[in-house]
Order: sequence, then C-alpha cells, then structure tokens
Amino acid sequence: MHLTESTWPDADAVETDLAVLPVGSTEQHGPHAPLGTDAIIAEAVADAAVASFPGEVVVAPPLTVGVSEEHRAFPGSLWVSEDTFRATVRETVDSLAHHGWNRVVIVNGHGGNVGPLEEVCARISRHDDAYSVPFTWFDAVDPDDVSMGHAGPLETSVLEHVALDLIDENGIEAAREGAARRWGEWTSGVNLAYDVEEFAPNGVVGDPTAGSADLGEELLGSARDALVSLLEAVAERDLSGD
Repeated sequence: MHLTESTWPDADAVETDLAVLPVGSTEQHGPHAPLGTDAIIAEAVADAAVASFPGEVVVAPPLTVGVSEEHRAFPGSLWVSEDTFRATVRETVDSLAHHGWNRVVIVNGHGGNVGPLEEVCARISRHDDAYSVPFTWFDAVDPDDVSMGHAGPLETSVLEHVALDLIDENGIEAAREGAARRWGEWTSGVNLAYDVEEFAPNGVVGDPTAGSADLGEELLGSARDALVSLLEAVAERDLSGD
C-alpha cells in the first residue's frame, strides 16, 4: 500500500508492521539522465519488491533530497547536511512506527546517503520504538564487467528499463565522451577531490553507452529479489530483545 495514494481509513485497515522508505537524491546525472535518477530507481526497486513480496508492505513517500553537496557545481543539484538527513529519516521512521509500522527497510539509491543511513538505522534500532535497516540497491547486484560509476552504465540501464522517456538520447554520446574513468582523484590511497567537477567535468563516471534496457531489467530483477529476501528476514526477526 502506497501512503501517497491511500486515504487514512485505508492506512488504518492495513494489517502489517512492515514498511519501506525509499530515499535518493536530487543531483546531476550528466547531460543525459534526470536529476531525480537516484530517487526514481529507489522507488522502482521498492515497488518491484513489494509487488513480489507475499505479505503486505506499507510504502512511504520517497525522500528525494539527500547528502549530495559534492554535486553543488551543477545546476539543479540539491543537498542537505548529514545531520538534517539523519534527522529526517529518523523522524519519518518514528512517524511510521507511531502507526504500528515499526519494521522499516530504507531503500536507498544514492552513494552519499550510505554512511548516514548506516548510522541512523543503528540509532533507531537501539534507542527508538522501531527496527530499521538500510538497503542500497547497487550494493545488492553483481553485474559482470560493469562498474557502478555515476550516471554510468548501471544507472543508465535501469533508467532505460523503467523511465526511458526521461533520458536525453542526444546527451548520451556527450556523456560518454566527457566521462571520467573512475570516481575521485587519488594519490597514496587518498581521494584529493571533494567535489565531482574536479575529476568529472560533465558529472559522469563510467560509459553510459555500455548499458542497455536489457541490463536494466536484469539489474532491477536482482535488486528486487535481494530486497524481497531482506523484507522476509526483517518481517520474521524476533525484536523482543531489541
């Protein structure tokens, strides 16, 4: 059940304590992919898993602004501090738990959110009236010979599968030609660059033309299956000692 599409009596009638909260970002994804890529993919993964899950799951509205200051040079990119992001996630989970949905899987689509999510989910589970774990879709898939990058083949492939109309086909070649080969500017194991434009002037890491809609379908399926397994484990977990 999607909260944004439901009435409060609909929500009141749901008999589950399990919820998912998609989180992403609003940040540049090169000259070819939309600013909302991370949130769009997080929602797609969450929806696919909920549709395959044998029980009922509440789907919260996505949090679409994340920890993304590294993209600040690119117009349209938005960001909040880690403290604000953690507080928003924690209070949103608290709101869900208030209505009885106290087992919450955070479905994440943005790399900058990973660290803050790990920290806040631990804090929620230790100190609040809820149990929460983070799930980052691209950590749950294992594509052959394709690296994640940024706005590269993996994200572009999933978008080609779930939201082809949002890709600027005229920008893909420019994205490929200007893409960096790896994330960061490394010396002695240290990334010297704090912002993306320092090593990727067009914002792209990896070759987006190496992807395809077929690969996107495969990636979405893998992420879906992994999330279903996680939902099953969270639904069955004994929380009496938490």
